[in-house]
Amino acid sequence: MAIAQATAEDARRAGEVPVGAVIVRGDDVIATGFNHPIRGHDPSAHAEMVALRAAAQALQNYRLPGCELYVTLEPCLMCAGAIMHARIARVVFGASDSKTGACGSVVDMFANERLNHHASVTGGVLADECGRALQNFFAERRRLAREERDARRAREATSGDPSQTKTN
Repeated sequence: MAIAQATAEDARRAGEVPVGAVIVRGDDVIATGFNHPIRGHDPSAHAEMVALRAAAQALQNYRLPGCELYVTLEPCLMCAGAIMHARIARVVFGASDSKTGACGSVVDMFANERLNHHASVTGGVLADECGRALQNFFAERRRLAREERDARRAREATSGDPSQTKTN
């Protein structure tokens, strides 16, 4: 999970939501990934998806049997579906996601007996630390947005009504 947390920090530095993932097989790190849907203009560029793609390339196989996925935030439905198709054996996540979590928070994809693959799931590993990284990120974004809004209002107040400004 420490590697996933470090990878989440890479996402934060890139201005993305700080979620990181790592895929391991035994003691070997196969691939890592972090969120970058904003920068990549790709709604599927979640940390898990990035790590799954990289692991599949590294192993030259779209199936990843015997691999485990560690991720700092509970996977969503899209990611859970990809995890299932990749045949990941185990999913370990940090913080739960009460809005889109698909490993028990909103739905539990891996407990659905009608589906053909079931990874074992362990949640809450370093949950406080993983959750704090997300909370701090969004608090900082809100703070920056407030500062930007306040600066814009201050500029408008000192320059008069911006709709009355003449241009040549």
